Amino acid sequence: MPEQNLGPRDFFAREDAIADLGLIACPGAEELCKLVDGHLVRWAREVGIKRSTFIIPSDCPRFQSGDAKGLVRESARGKDLFFFVDPGNYSVTYKLFGYENRLSPDDHFQNLLRLIQAVAGRAHRISVVMPSLYGGRQHRRVSRESLDCAYALQTLRQIGVKNIITFDAHDPRVQNAVPLLSFDNVMPTYQVLKNLLKRFPALDFNKEHFMVVSPDEGAMNRNMYYSSVLGCNLGMFYKRRDYSRVVNGRNPIVAHEYLGESLEGKDVFIADDIIASGESMLDIAHELKKRGANHIFTCATFPLFTSGLAEFDRAYREGALTCVLGTNLTYRTPALLERPWYCDVDLSKYTAYFIAAINHDKSVSSIIDPISKIEALLRQRGLRIGTKR
Repeated sequence: MPEQNLGPRDFFAREDAIADLGLIACPGAEELCKLVDGHLVRWAREVGIKRSTFIIPSDCPRFQSGDAKGLVRESARGKDLFFFVDPGNYSVTYKLFGYENRLSPDDHFQNLLRLIQAVAGRAHRISVVMPSLYGGRQHRRVSRESLDCAYALQTLRQIGVKNIITFDAHDPRVQNAVPLLSFDNVMPTYQVLKNLLKRFPALDFNKEHFMVVSPDEGAMNRNMYYSSVLGCNLGMFYKRRDYSRVVNGRNPIVAHEYLGESLEGKDVFIADDIIASGESMLDIAHELKKRGANHIFTCATFPLFTSGLAEFDRAYREGALTCVLGTNLTYRTPALLERPWYCDVDLSKYTAYFIAAINHDKSVSSIIDPISKIEALLRQRGLRIGTKR
């Protein structure tokens, strides 16, 4: 069922819902939860269901010692509950022995567990909307290392979670840790392309003028998808690392080596799941410019910018970077949202479709697959999906 054909009656027939819907936001995930709630309330009203909100008030207060508890302030008995959590939101603070402390990903995950405990098995079903997977970057074992993401998923399954909705998982194979748990890994491909074309309507995806480049071997699949649906060619960088040293938990990158055809005069699109410090992305942008690339567009589902924005400001002023697209699936600073080179992609409506479909036990396969939507988007520009142009 393509997004453009979906309507409220597809999801909000009273007889189809498995249970009354309820949304609970962990501290730091309120923004996305409220946006999703707005779509669900509007759709419900269009079919005569009068609700002012589906959000159930909750909190995770802390004692002065730092200990915490989860509180759900209204009855959740018999409801189909969806918990929202943003493990990457570092803006949430609390007092610890008089000092202000910021919530870490560990704290966010514990808050999720606390709130699930607070409903104490009274819910009809529990689902978790965790756009950025907790521990997702610690997804595999190289030596004597923990497997944080796999263990977290197993913990959620053990306490009764039935569905997990995540976006652009760093390595979607982590779902193998919970093979009997419903796990939806959603890619924001259509929404990214829609916003890119809205902001730069003159873009030409002809392979003589446009190219997709993967920033490393780990991002090849998502960039291969973009190049396939746009009908343009694909290049890639691979990282040469110094395996004799470990800096900030990883082997430092010595150089980025490029594999692919000439970039001379072409616009380039780069997709990745995370911009953390952004060092690698900026190095690649400068390497692309050295090879004659024209405009450079980058996309990251989770725009963290852990080292600030100054280097990206400089790259934008120097013409090494034209635009960075990021989603509202995680916390973005007000400063980032004001940057002229940043484009915010709203995924709340897309998330609302998932919740409505799951709440009515409808298939989400057509929502996950964006081919029909991308095809319609390109058709508006006189292009055909995957055409060799």
